[in-house]
Amino acid sequence: MSNYETIEYDVLVIGAGGAGLRAAIEASAAGVKVGLVCKSLLGKAHTVMAEGGMAAAMGNVDDRDNWRVHFADTMRGGQYVNNWRMAELHAKEAPARVHDLEAWGAVFDRTKDGKILQRNFGGHRYPRLAHVGDRTGLELIRTLQDRGVHQGIGVHMEQTIVTLLKDGDRVSGALAYDRERGRFRIFKSKAVVVATGGLGRAYKITSNSWEGTGDGVSLAYHAGAELLDMEFIQFHPTGMVWPPSVMGLLVTEAVRGEGGVLRNKEGKRFMFDDIPDNYKSQTSTDPEEGWRYTQGDKSARRPPELLTRDHVARCIMREVKAGRGSPHGGVFLDIAWIKEKIANAPEHIKKKLPSMYHQFMQLANLDITKEPMEIGPTTHYAMGGIRVNGDSQMSNVPGLFAAGECAAGLNGANRLGGNSLSDLLVFGKRAGEYAAKYAKENPAVEISSDEVEAASREALAPFDRGAERGGSAEGPYQVQYELQDMMQALVGIVRREDEMTAALEGIGKLSKRAAEVAVYGHREYNPGWHTAIDLKHLLTVSEAITRSALERKESRGGHFREDYEAKDPAFGAVNMVVWKGPDGAMQLRREAIPEMPEELKQIIEEMK
Repeated sequence: MSNYETIEYDVLVIGAGGAGLRAAIEASAAGVKVGLVCKSLLGKAHTVMAEGGMAAAMGNVDDRDNWRVHFADTMRGGQYVNNWRMAELHAKEAPARVHDLEAWGAVFDRTKDGKILQRNFGGHRYPRLAHVGDRTGLELIRTLQDRGVHQGIGVHMEQTIVTLLKDGDRVSGALAYDRERGRFRIFKSKAVVVATGGLGRAYKITSNSWEGTGDGVSLAYHAGAELLDMEFIQFHPTGMVWPPSVMGLLVTEAVRGEGGVLRNKEGKRFMFDDIPDNYKSQTSTDPEEGWRYTQGDKSARRPPELLTRDHVARCIMREVKAGRGSPHGGVFLDIAWIKEKIANAPEHIKKKLPSMYHQFMQLANLDITKEPMEIGPTTHYAMGGIRVNGDSQMSNVPGLFAAGECAAGLNGANRLGGNSLSDLLVFGKRAGEYAAKYAKENPAVEISSDEVEAASREALAPFDRGAERGGSAEGPYQVQYELQDMMQALVGIVRREDEMTAALEGIGKLSKRAAEVAVYGHREYNPGWHTAIDLKHLLTVSEAITRSALERKESRGGHFREDYEAKDPAFGAVNMVVWKGPDGAMQLRREAIPEMPEELKQIIEEMK
């Protein structure tokens, strides 16, 4: 262990997206020494891909909006298996967190009277998303980075965490390697905030970039943290499907929020055919009324394209399976049609959706102001993740906190669009605040040299196998590809018991193969080695998703079972909890959701 550089902090934040940056800023403001570790380069966080906006009930466009409506919308979208305390705090605190960004220099789109402009989004009753064109995530990251750098936070880029270290039951830091040289480094810290984002790379078609391999969820699990609701995976209804090189790349919901409509190959707006009963009073079957809604008419009802993402994704797949899809296995998303309504439609589209215009022009040679886009569902977001306390964001492992996508609770069975960015801000702040408090109140930690040596030997084992077996050993890429292909086919948008049982058996076989993969060459920027280490995380989260999905014998939100298509009230009162047993095997239990306070129940009833 003496050969490894050791860097000591009071609070170590793993992940430099919106949640990690916000946590680091808050912890630093509390007067503790903060370190920020990121797998890629600073500024390349997946948060920049969140384009549509951040949900906060400020009432700038429709003064009927308030935290109570936002709370009720979030709970309804999450099918009431949410952590109601997190949903309450999020709805109450999101406006203040948006105003923090504004005070730190974020440049939002504005109403005519100078307030922050808010747009419509799926599942939200009123226009609620504060935005910067369709580049909101980029502006959020820019603002938080500037703020964090000026606070003097220590930043370590291109560092991959191998394992979380522990001192008894407490977390004591992390062992990492730098991707450039392959050298191990120890980060010693009294508190650790995990903010590593998503796990979409467990699937073949995904909007997630290469970093989204479930690292934080897996690291926390192997350190003893409980995971929650891993069966709930959000398949965003609109990702690019052509050309193949960009398959899965996100097409923001803001396209539909600005009036874009979904059509099958016959030109029919198929979303009118399937509007859930609980949304019929809010959803228009009149195209003209839906158009007025997207233009801010308070008296109009929303179009069916702005129903929750899980529902829209299933409707798209229904059209594709029925043979009414587009040439490349999707459907058409049409914003160009608004030329019938707006005199200068092309310039309007370019102003409202600049990133989408350039994305399709540069990657698909398609002008969205003239032609419909070809889109289909893409694995986008994990509602499940590390189980945390709603107020403090600490897991069941003392000193280990989590925030953002890798933390579970807020979104329940399905996340509403725009809630992710305000989630980052609200709970990133809380995680940083309580991590700093924990660091101040607890004594120093010790690092176990045995633990470090064992972890480093495990990380380097693929090189040893490569040296022993030469070219005869299997590499990590084929295992990764087969896992992604299997999860897409067997544990995807539509699930069945026999297919998921086969997937679980397949994960077991792939885990054995992953334990024997070999890599070659040296440790400097060795992508094969990086993939071999990522495999452990991908297999862990895939098993957790599959086991949880098998146990939930109903359809709810982002979890749809062909063999149990209806909701079961018995499952509406439970969460699935996963943890690592003493023998190393994954364990699962159903756990009753705590009773909601009467005042919150009353809000939900009023909003119905």
